[in-house]
Amino acid sequence: MQIFRHLKRLVTDWFLCGMLLATLLAYFFPTFGATGGAMHAEWVVNIGIFVVFFLHGVNLSGEQIRHGLKNIRLHVMVQAFTFGVFPLLWLLSNWLLGSHVPALLMLGFFYLCALPSTISSSVALTGSAKGNVPAAILNASLSSVLGIFLTPLLVSFVVGSGAGGIDLGSTLLDLCLMLLLPLVLGQFLRRWLAGFFGRYKRYTSIIDKLVILLLVYAAFCNSMVSGIWRQQGNGVLLSAAIGSAVLLAIILWATTRTARALKFSSADEVAAVFCASKKSLAAGVPMAALIFGNHPGLGLILLPIMIYHPLQLIVCSILAERYASQHQALASRQEGVLVNAR
Repeated sequence: MQIFRHLKRLVTDWFLCGMLLATLLAYFFPTFGATGGAMHAEWVVNIGIFVVFFLHGVNLSGEQIRHGLKNIRLHVMVQAFTFGVFPLLWLLSNWLLGSHVPALLMLGFFYLCALPSTISSSVALTGSAKGNVPAAILNASLSSVLGIFLTPLLVSFVVGSGAGGIDLGSTLLDLCLMLLLPLVLGQFLRRWLAGFFGRYKRYTSIIDKLVILLLVYAAFCNSMVSGIWRQQGNGVLLSAAIGSAVLLAIILWATTRTARALKFSSADEVAAVFCASKKSLAAGVPMAALIFGNHPGLGLILLPIMIYHPLQLIVCSILAERYASQHQALASRQEGVLVNAR
């Protein structure tokens, strides 16, 4: 069955297995990766974040982005879902269930809802589903840049700014220095470095994922040292899993219905559904380290996106195959009509 094939792919994905290993290592060796520990996580994290976004800048093709600029309605829909509909769904959920869910986990769900879309998986799945790839590239890239400013702004609405919340001005400055600056620098140097990094793209992707694993490890080490997990219990895992699954199901239904109500072509619908339903773990973990700093509950805040990430890959991979099959069936029917017409 298809579902078992996708689950097998998930189990053999070294990055997802690495996330599980990072949390286990944090459980057994928390002081090593905690702030002030032997790993010097506060330095490793900042250097790693800068490198990751520099590589994103080098690999970002301006030509592909310009080619995807044509469909304004599609772009508006994707960004509206990413930074508008997701947070509104959280507000409704918080009103209905906020008193029954741990506060840090609810904050984690809001952080998930405030994150930008992914780039690599959105584009890859759109391509495999025969969707509008240039539009997917543009929307995923635009979402990542907007997220540098909108994600901390949205978070500040919930946790507040200034004393007791996040220092929005300082956070935006840090995000610009650690995320936007290397992204722009990578774009500027792309002319000279794109060929080199293109030849070794497999290795740059590995570096990207290893940095994320280090950030996950450091975040969970701080949570272990602070005793957050002992206080919350194992029920948070079940709550996070159920909440992530329900959220993904609602968003996939809503994006599909909206794309069809707007009378998008099949290719545009694919791009809209995959880009508007995704949330980026690659951007979410580094940004959390900058937005929340050494917050002892950072591991719990990151839990929803860590569950949502593999879940969206499984479900959207199944959807991509379904879209591709529909596209192939339509192409075969059209070919048959042309043959009969001759």
